[in-house]
Amino acid sequence: MATKVMMEALSPTMEEGRLVKWTKNVGDAVKSGDTIAEVETDKAIMELVARGDGILRARLINEGATSAVGVTIGVIAAADEDISALAGGHAPTEAPSEQPKAVPASELPAPPTDAKEHAHPPAGTAEHVPDATPGGPVRSSPMARRIAAERGMNLQAIQGTGPGGRVIKRDIEAAASAAPGAAPIAAAPRPSASVPPGATQTSMQIDGEFRDVALTQMRKTIARRLGESIGPIPTFFLTSEIDMTNVGTLREQMVAAGDQFKVSVNDIVIKAVAIALTRHPEVNAHWQGESIRYFSAAHVGMAVATDDGLIVPVIRDAHLKGLGAIGREARDLAKKARERKLTPAEYSGGTFSVSNLGMFGIKHFSAVINPPHATILAVGAGEQRVVVKNGQPAVATVMSVTLSTDHRAVDGALGAELIAAFKQLIENPMSMLV
Repeated sequence: MATKVMMEALSPTMEEGRLVKWTKNVGDAVKSGDTIAEVETDKAIMELVARGDGILRARLINEGATSAVGVTIGVIAAADEDISALAGGHAPTEAPSEQPKAVPASELPAPPTDAKEHAHPPAGTAEHVPDATPGGPVRSSPMARRIAAERGMNLQAIQGTGPGGRVIKRDIEAAASAAPGAAPIAAAPRPSASVPPGATQTSMQIDGEFRDVALTQMRKTIARRLGESIGPIPTFFLTSEIDMTNVGTLREQMVAAGDQFKVSVNDIVIKAVAIALTRHPEVNAHWQGESIRYFSAAHVGMAVATDDGLIVPVIRDAHLKGLGAIGREARDLAKKARERKLTPAEYSGGTFSVSNLGMFGIKHFSAVINPPHATILAVGAGEQRVVVKNGQPAVATVMSVTLSTDHRAVDGALGAELIAAFKQLIENPMSMLV
């Protein structure tokens, strides 16, 4: 029996995926569990595995194409099995809507004589869905149709921003939150007839003055998530300056003890904030809309910059781990993040986040809260300053930190208590070793 290869939700927040590479060719034998393709999700590049045995008979989208979750992108079947209904029939609304790679005109099927009919591409070729005509069916994801029906919204009035102008969940939510009379969301640009084969408008350079680069799945998610933050969330900021002299001494001692004890300032920050969170669990919280969720364990996310954007792998139970263990885990997670090899379990489930730009020489900044988190700590660079100690001027290394806080979940006094506990731990780092 034929098995559909579906674009699966490979991360909790994934609505669409970009097919990076097919790892099986048409005609290859496939067993259930075999990796059949690599897919770029909103967070990482993941393996898509086969859900049945047989032969890969058709690949319905090309490498580099984007497809919504739930769409059939390939077919696995026996060598003599008829798959025309799956790979060559009329395109349903859930069918892939990506632009296929350029094909010479001599190889294209002849256009239908009846405007109501569609050409049936042969099995194993990319299938192109024609644009929706005014008054006709609107291309949309199953989730978008369900939400629109629940809210009594007309899909015809909503401009899609998904692949090929497809209406997806975020378009419904944007239309629902728009003020009456607001202009509809502009449709995503589509390649015109003048675009050279193999290129799209988003990848072309025009007259050498600029170039438009298509959004990666990660950048789309960053834009959507942060758009939900700084405007809608009532945020306040708490800044404190911390004497890092003792941290410098501790790091020197740990390095001298061997590479297995080597830690960064960020590792010490993660450990200190984890302990502080266990002392003040009212700040270790998520805003749930109708409730506030408080956590007893400190699962600390650390922001890592990659070529495609920011991702936040999580060090789970950081309050229970030693500095050396945190340092090793942080280095491993950062490496996997930059290689786009993180699994969903490694970047989800955080209760608090740390964003450190000190290594770039940034002295002070305010980080944007990542919903549903209630807080995030921004860490600046340490710099030598003249300070007063015991009534006398002295030189010390001082670091600025700023806590961004969702005032719906955490009040100012609670945030200040967390910062005070964090400051005490950082300025007396030996207390974290016992």
